[in-house]
Amino acid sequence: METELQRKCVVTGQVKPQDELLRFVKTPDSCLVPDFAKKLDGRGLYVLNSKTALKTALDKNLFIKSIHSFLKIPEDFLSQVEHLLYQRGLDTLNLARKAGALVTGFEKVKANILKNKVAFVVEAVDASDDSSQKIAAVSKNLETLKVYTSQDLDTALSKESTVYTAVLKSGIAPTVYKNIKRYQTFLQN
Repeated sequence: METELQRKCVVTGQVKPQDELLRFVKTPDSCLVPDFAKKLDGRGLYVLNSKTALKTALDKNLFIKSIHSFLKIPEDFLSQVEHLLYQRGLDTLNLARKAGALVTGFEKVKANILKNKVAFVVEAVDASDDSSQKIAAVSKNLETLKVYTSQDLDTALSKESTVYTAVLKSGIAPTVYKNIKRYQTFLQN
């Protein structure tokens, strides 16, 4: 059994599994860049997946202190990182649509939940309380992620009035879940 790699957060000093951290890398020209896919060469610098932790790292120059070297970090780095996480979630949701592993619309989502075909539900944050309660009643054991507006979902999926989407049980479902959950966690912490 392979053990998951653990890394240390530059802000808290906590050692956590890599999936709970955001990875950044110093490029050869001394720029700090996000490496959420963990594929870039170079020494990784890790921060808890938290907007607050990243803000602290930037405010206190903890990336620079951690590697004892100069880094070019744009002033809007925090918003760039937030946007990247936001977009990765939507992009993988759209990949699920293209793979045929996504259904949209209240009735289709509900029907697939009842057939036990759904891995998880993505509900627009601006969904009505009434429809939200109805979906919650049907999807008792399923996680519902609420992080995007219906306009975000419309744009990403090239649809109109997208309030409910269900990611079907499939090979792509874990990747979609991981990316949307990462963005949600980042915003909440």
